Amino acid sequence: MAEATLPAPSAVARSFHAFADATRVEIVALLSHGERCVCELQQVLGATQSRLSFHLRVLKDAGLVRDRRDGRWIYYALERAALEEIATFAQAVKPGRHAGSCRLACCD
Repeated sequence: MAEATLPAPSAVARSFHAFADATRVEIVALLSHGERCVCELQQVLGATQSRLSFHLRVLKDAGLVRDRRDGRWIYYALERAALEEIATFAQAVKPGRHAGSCRLACCD
């Protein structure tokens, strides 16, 4: 089986920063069921519009979500490729795995 290419450390760090807040984790969980209108997210989370906008911006800046406008409504959806990169990274750095880093540090 070919070794997966790991995402850049800066991309992983941005993703982990985005996941470092419980509200953002909840948003990602809600979006895992499909695209959602910002008003629906606001209602489910009980968040103010300004606070929700902040969290969505962090997720969007990390490349984890995308938005689209339909009239006056904005809909958000997950960027599945970004989540797959995080999963690839997490799988590669499990205990007992080297993730290729040992070639630089100790192994040839």
